[in-house]
Amino acid sequence: MTGPVDERAARPSRPEDTDDDVVLDAQDDDWAWRRRLRANPVTARAYRIAVAVVGAVVVVGGLIAVPAPGPGWLIVFAGVAIWASEFEWAQRLLRWGKSVLASWTHWMGRQPVWVRGLVGLATLALVLALFWALFAVTGVPGILPDAVEDVLRGVPGLG
Repeated sequence: MTGPVDERAARPSRPEDTDDDVVLDAQDDDWAWRRRLRANPVTARAYRIAVAVVGAVVVVGGLIAVPAPGPGWLIVFAGVAIWASEFEWAQRLLRWGKSVLASWTHWMGRQPVWVRGLVGLATLALVLALFWALFAVTGVPGILPDAVEDVLRGVPGLG
């Protein structure tokens, strides 16, 4: 009679089936509280659902904040990192996003000052256009100082 069989060891693995940095099995988890959660199928499913919902709320909030000045993409990355704590596909997405960001940063660093300036101006123009569209639809917010409201009401399409 043989002992229990580890299904992961019994399965043949292909190189494309493995992720070097992915650790999502209950036996391999470094945190005891997560090992306990994952050991019980009911709590494991509830935990995964909670992580999916919290991650989705953060990602959606970040995507809403992307056009506004501030940390929109940072919030999106935080949401994906929340997902990555539980889902392998999110770990791959986070790794891909980090590599794209590193490539973009490296590429921008090699560009002359005038190209970086144009990219900055294009970003500013996009943000201003999005705010113009927002204020055209919703109106100029009344919480702004009167001087700012007067200037904004003088902008075509916002008066």
